[in-house]
Amino acid sequence: MARALLIIDFQNDFTEGGALAVPDGDAIAPRVNELIDSGEFDLVVATRDWHPADHHSFAAQGGPWPPHCVQGSEGAELHPSLDREHVDAVVNAGYTPELEGYSGFEETELADVLRRNSVDELTVVGLATDYCVRSTALDALREGFRVTVDRAGIRGIDVQPGDSERALEELGAAGAAIS
Repeated sequence: MARALLIIDFQNDFTEGGALAVPDGDAIAPRVNELIDSGEFDLVVATRDWHPADHHSFAAQGGPWPPHCVQGSEGAELHPSLDREHVDAVVNAGYTPELEGYSGFEETELADVLRRNSVDELTVVGLATDYCVRSTALDALREGFRVTVDRAGIRGIDVQPGDSERALEELGAAGAAIS
């Protein structure tokens, strides 16, 4: 069986200067690149929020967030520190107005990509701990993958203080390893 590195939503809009910047989101770059270069992974997959301009999560449609990661925009692109040459697949989530997009598995080909490559174990990094990292890792566990969340490679929003730590506790209780 194979191991995959799963990079969640490390996109321009979620980093410094972006429309929905995660505090200190850029700081994960060295760890993410260290993992990519480690040679420990048979597959490297990145997910992206890939929202249409009328996505239901945007404030103009009654949602909680400002417009972010709009399809085809610079903000939706993977962060420039990420070496795309070493990313084997990119999976777009939240690509229709009604798809939430918190999980990289929600109506995407992510599970198929992983299974086609005989992946059974995932190391998860990315943004944001308390939203997309949490949802994707929980769905990965439900799909039967062994999941490790790498603390050095994640950052959270913490709308409520402690949200990220609570997300990690939930993931640990669900069976993920937190390293």
